[in-house]
Amino acid sequence: MFKAPFSFAGRIRRTEYWLSHLVQFPLMFVWAFLMDANEVLGILFLIPFIWFVLAYNTKRCHDRGNPGFFMIIPFYGLWLAFADSEPGVNQYGPNPKQNP
Repeated sequence: MFKAPFSFAGRIRRTEYWLSHLVQFPLMFVWAFLMDANEVLGILFLIPFIWFVLAYNTKRCHDRGNPGFFMIIPFYGLWLAFADSEPGVNQYGPNPKQNP
């Protein structure tokens, strides 16, 4: 889990997708604290945070067999959170369920 967290390549399972959201939640509080203390630090923290969020959403889109820009579709995040992986190998790589 959490192999190459800033990479947009590959696929991730629902478990890793949910865990990434559990990591993101406390980081939002850190970001809010930094923005309150020092806006420059807050913005510098925000750049890798957004990259991490976009990377994990893209990988989950890949797991469903869709390109990463599908994440901009309203409510598609719910589909990513609850829908099963596309079985077998797709153009983005092997199924992470079948290849631990």
